[in-house]
Amino acid sequence: DPHVKEVDNLTLRRFLRARGHAVGKASAMLLKFVAWRREAVPGGVMLAELVRTELSHEMAYMAGADRAGRPVMLAFPAKHFSATRDMAGFKRYVVYLFDAMCARIPRGQEKFLCVVDLKGWGYANCDVRAYIAAIEILQSYYPERLGKALMIHVPYLFMKAWKVVQPFIDANTRDKFVFVDDKSLEETLRREMEDGQLPEMYGGKMPIVPLE
Repeated sequence: DPHVKEVDNLTLRRFLRARGHAVGKASAMLLKFVAWRREAVPGGVMLAELVRTELSHEMAYMAGADRAGRPVMLAFPAKHFSATRDMAGFKRYVVYLFDAMCARIPRGQEKFLCVVDLKGWGYANCDVRAYIAAIEILQSYYPERLGKALMIHVPYLFMKAWKVVQPFIDANTRDKFVFVDDKSLEETLRREMEDGQLPEMYGGKMPIVPLE
């Protein structure tokens, strides 16, 4: 595929790391990515106009940076409702979201931190198909971009849904999901972020901004 020539060296290295430096497997993964990107984002940029409905739900927010300098994203799955979800639109939104996060990653870093706040999550929000689709996009087309996903305020019901999702997550990605209990929440967040970068809603000083 001649479009592979447009891929920079840092991206090539991420695909190699994602496949344990097995060149054949990394090459196959890269070719799949290039073909997918050409079809999913034909103009090279996912336009906000294409995900206006999803953006209006304010399911994701931009925050500051963690102690390693990686940008922080906050996700609120309780604002997602399976009954009104359009899968094609949701997938476009996920691409828009990951592109936005990758664009915020500073020189010298390659990953971002995600805080997934499940407060208020219930049956109406449960959408296993959407979760699997998002994770598939993440691990197949944005390898080595997620540094860590802190899962907080996790209700018992969500763990049942997670058991269905888990088999679809590769081992490398699965290890990045960290479930934090309420007792150690503040300690965990402050270990990851300085007070000036910790979102106000968790006791810090950083205001959060909805993804636009």
